[in-house]
Amino acid sequence: MAAFHHILGAFFQALIIAEVILGQSDREVLRELKSFLQAQNPINRGAYDTWSEAEVSPCRLQGVGCDAAGRVSYLDLSSSSIAGPSFGNFSRLNRLTHLDLSANSITGQLHPDLKHCRGLQYLNLSSNLIGGALDVSTLTNLRILDLSQNRFQGDIRTNFPSICRNLSVIAVSSNNLTGRISGLFSGCSKLSDVDLSWNQFTGKAVWKGVERLTRFTATANNLTGVIPSSTFPKGCKLQSLDISSNQLSGSFPNSIANCTSLKTLSLWNNSFGGSIPPGIGSIAGLEELGLSSNQFHHKIPLELMNCTNLKNLEISRNTFGGEVQQVLGKITSLKSLVLQGNNYSGGIVSSGILQLPNLIYLDLSFNKFSGKLPNEIASMTSIESLVLANNNFSGKIPPSYGRLLRLQALDLSYNNLSGEIPPEIGNLASLLLLMLAGNQLSGEIPREIGNCTSLLWLNLVGNQISGKIPPEMTNMGRNPGPTFAKNRRNPSLIKSATSKCFAVYRWVPASYPEFDFVESMMMSQKNCLTMWNRLLMGYDILPVSSPLRTALGYVQLSGNLLSGEIPSTISAMKNISLLLLDGNRLSGHLPSEISSMQLVALNLSNNSFSGQIPFTVGHLNSLESLDLSWNNFSGALPSSLGELSKLSTLNVSYNPLLSGEVPNTGQLSTFNEQSFLGDPLLSFHSPAAPSPHSNDNQPSTYGTEKHPTNEEITVLVVTFLVCFSATFVIRELQSFVYLYHVALRKITNFRNL
Repeated sequence: MAAFHHILGAFFQALIIAEVILGQSDREVLRELKSFLQAQNPINRGAYDTWSEAEVSPCRLQGVGCDAAGRVSYLDLSSSSIAGPSFGNFSRLNRLTHLDLSANSITGQLHPDLKHCRGLQYLNLSSNLIGGALDVSTLTNLRILDLSQNRFQGDIRTNFPSICRNLSVIAVSSNNLTGRISGLFSGCSKLSDVDLSWNQFTGKAVWKGVERLTRFTATANNLTGVIPSSTFPKGCKLQSLDISSNQLSGSFPNSIANCTSLKTLSLWNNSFGGSIPPGIGSIAGLEELGLSSNQFHHKIPLELMNCTNLKNLEISRNTFGGEVQQVLGKITSLKSLVLQGNNYSGGIVSSGILQLPNLIYLDLSFNKFSGKLPNEIASMTSIESLVLANNNFSGKIPPSYGRLLRLQALDLSYNNLSGEIPPEIGNLASLLLLMLAGNQLSGEIPREIGNCTSLLWLNLVGNQISGKIPPEMTNMGRNPGPTFAKNRRNPSLIKSATSKCFAVYRWVPASYPEFDFVESMMMSQKNCLTMWNRLLMGYDILPVSSPLRTALGYVQLSGNLLSGEIPSTISAMKNISLLLLDGNRLSGHLPSEISSMQLVALNLSNNSFSGQIPFTVGHLNSLESLDLSWNNFSGALPSSLGELSKLSTLNVSYNPLLSGEVPNTGQLSTFNEQSFLGDPLLSFHSPAAPSPHSNDNQPSTYGTEKHPTNEEITVLVVTFLVCFSATFVIRELQSFVYLYHVALRKITNFRNL
């Protein structure tokens, strides 16, 4: 017996020694991992950079977890600024069950070593740049698999049913995966959450057994066919069903009423027809219902009033016409109502929707409403976003709208509104966005707009607004922090609502630098809402390489009748990145204080600015687009413009008094004659000539070294007169051009419905 105990003790001692040796092996793998990631990422490193070589136990390293034996079982490197190919020795951590590499920039294909991590139960590689074929068929112990927002491609069926046994969650959204999903998960008895959205899957949208899931999302694929009534039998466990943006047709089955736990139902952008299923009304806990972009019958079932928890309802783009249905005004739990893109022409007041006590977001844009803006809107004390754009409203903007103190977004653009912008707009301290473009507004910009301390996005393009730019206006948007903080605490304004993305696209001036990046990132509905949510909460949305680290604010005043000078207080607009003042009657010198702004685009074309271009414009280090054409600027081009290394668009054409030589060094040398048309006093260096140093503070020296002939003087005078006359002719035509532009945009928007 003593010998047996001796052997048993020796055995356990050997086990302990083996564990110690293996633990040392884990530390060695982590050291290799740290060195690998440091070499790949010389700057902007994540938490792994703090891992100490002297640390005895890897279990105390940030992002590392261990099992009871002290072996590494948990590794979280999410959001660690990792770029480049993935590490190739994770399989040596043979107790690893949890691996999270999400929200990085890992590239290349899935590393073959990962297939040997057979103990993995949780694998998250989402939000990276990993591509190639997807093969995780050997990871048979997986319970949660998240590969969303990558570049995987190929048939997903190659991975099933081998990993089906224990799988409860699979998310592969936003890839390039293909294959038929019909029956794909039939053998996955533990599966509860499936997200296949934004791929290229085909076949029928649902399969026998889908009712066992709690969440099924397959939006934006190529799924076809009808949904049979048998899809939703009694005992259906679904809490969220999203099959939007496919090619599904027929009537949606009323048997959806059997899914009594359903909270989200999204069917938008299909070809469903017939009646809206009245059975939806028996789902008392339903919170979100998206029926937009289908062919449902105009009659909305009265049973929807029984959905006492319904918060978000979208029935856009269903060609509903006439009066807004009164049943909508009786769903008192609604926080968001989106009816855009229909043919409604009346019933805003009589339907009762303006009396919904909890309504935060109301979008009635792209309909046929006419007459005056309803004064009753002023009593909507909970409203935070009001979108009435692209209708036929006329008359004045009611001053009573200044009582909407919680309002963050007001879009009345592209109507027939007239009169002045009411000064009461200055009461809206929470206002982030104001869109009044494409109307017939007149009078001056109210100086009270400077009280809108959160206002970052202002668009008054294509009106008849006159007078000077009030100095007080430059205070707008100086402190959006309190509004951002509110949205972070309670993001009720910005949650859900797929059709909100259509409004967001209109609000983003995508033809200008940095904003085009924002639009490209909003191409998918998921990204659109994510990006817009981040904007409204004040978070950075631009890549690390962007020179801008503040809010992407803009002021668009193009195509009006503004006159006078730009106030020197423009320097206060620290949060404005885009300043568009083109097509007005502004004059005087461009204030040097403009260099204190953080602009990516500046457009002052088609005005009457004069004097020299300030040397300080060259201090706008973020500037990517500069248009000063069709003005009366004079003197030499500042050499400082050559230091604008990010400048990709430059236009100083038709400033006939600009003189001197265009430098052939720096950024100015990258632009050809197309940037300097109609500037007869400007000349270019020959390629072989050395680049002289100019003194930008001295007057132009043109004509002091060589006297021009009479013929040259005649040519210069005629050219000047032609350019000068053309400037006035063009300005007289500007009102017509902008009205044409507004009309064209309306037609285009309606065609896109």
